[in-house]
Amino acid sequence: MDLTHLTIHDLIDLLRKKEINSQDIVKSYLKRISETESDLNSFISVFEDYAIKRAKQVDDTIIRMKTISDLAGIPCSIKDNIMVEGFKTTCASKMMKDFIAPYDATVSKKLKEDGAIIIGKNNMDEFAMGSSNETSYFNSTKNPVDKSRVPGGSSGGSAASVASRQVLFSIASSTGGSVRQPASYCGVVGLKPTYGLISRYGLVSFASSLDQIGIITKNVEDCAIVLNSVSGNDKFDSTSINREKENYREYLIDNIKGMKIGIPREYFGSEVDERIREKVLEEIMFLERLGANIDEISLPTTEYALSAYYIISLVEASSNLGRFDGIRYGYRSDNYSSIEDLIIKNRSEGFGEEVKKRILIGNYFLSSSNYEKYYEKACKIRTLLKNEYENIFRKYDVLITPTTINLPFKLGSKESNGEYGHILDKLTTPANLVGIPAMTIPCGKIDNLPIGMQIMSNRLNEKAIFKIAYAYEKNKVC
Repeated sequence: MDLTHLTIHDLIDLLRKKEINSQDIVKSYLKRISETESDLNSFISVFEDYAIKRAKQVDDTIIRMKTISDLAGIPCSIKDNIMVEGFKTTCASKMMKDFIAPYDATVSKKLKEDGAIIIGKNNMDEFAMGSSNETSYFNSTKNPVDKSRVPGGSSGGSAASVASRQVLFSIASSTGGSVRQPASYCGVVGLKPTYGLISRYGLVSFASSLDQIGIITKNVEDCAIVLNSVSGNDKFDSTSINREKENYREYLIDNIKGMKIGIPREYFGSEVDERIREKVLEEIMFLERLGANIDEISLPTTEYALSAYYIISLVEASSNLGRFDGIRYGYRSDNYSSIEDLIIKNRSEGFGEEVKKRILIGNYFLSSSNYEKYYEKACKIRTLLKNEYENIFRKYDVLITPTTINLPFKLGSKESNGEYGHILDKLTTPANLVGIPAMTIPCGKIDNLPIGMQIMSNRLNEKAIFKIAYAYEKNKVC
């Protein structure tokens, strides 16, 4: 039996029956990585010796314990901007290429406590800036579905590692859509939860008010299992929500009769590939046949969300990346004539072009002559958006839209860079700006390329998303 074809809940059942052990699972996945990694480049580092040692420890624990957690012995990967103690955290940048994490991020710690086996760190766009995984200092990741195409960004390595069966799940991060867009391009499930539901402690910040740690899995049930493990209050993160933990598996109910779904027309505009638009609408009609009530609605401020997102994210990025000067953190140049010259060379040689461009633009928005003109207006738009979404969620359980405006595109094509590349995030950025949860699930293929359906709900209403997603997946696939 090839264990890499199974899901988390399949493997946990086998582990509990003692038909397999964690070492069997980990060795299967390491073998899969060795067979596929030269084609995909999903990982920046793989912890082979560590993973086997941890699997043995978990097996010893399982023998002693009467019950085991839902992630005991399960291999996973983590995006390389999240700390795992004792291993490199490079952010896919020359600036951080030799940095060893001195502590565990809270999410890494929680996974270890639950017995999950962290098997490696995933490739990504440099400092999570990009939509194609092509700005990495460690070369691009390829889409496992079609290796001539991008896996999406910035969590492209995470999505590719799950889609290619190199791991069972991956922990990634999202600032404007970096979990949902690559999950959609690779045909897997991606969740960006409510802002503050998963601690950001140990995540290298891009834009702190937007950044979120998210989850990529093969299916919806696995996503609920992982969220159960990594969600919860954290005293080390001041934005962490203090509330009682939920069991998200309880919301995997195959009954959505009477649930209200809003279809915002602003997410189905002319920039969306017509074939994607039609396919997602077709799948929404399927949900109606399962008993949901469907209405077309309008969220007019959405038109300005992408502009507000770029201004706020670049302003926060220019501030957050100020500490990487080669003195406090990061790459240090060998040739310099003064302290000023050293800092200039450290930053100009250590950062890639996309990062330098975003820092420059962020500083432009922050200058005294532009602050009110751009940044303050962007913050006002964000407030308007929040009010608009809060009002609509008084009437509807979820909103459903396409996840992306296009299919996964060719490596090095026009979508990779420049102005056109920036609109790729148009459908995912509003959820980050507003802080609401959003999930993408696979909903079919066009020209053999996967497309995703995005499900959004109000803050802390992940349960509505899980109900809709699970009912769709169970009835559509099975």
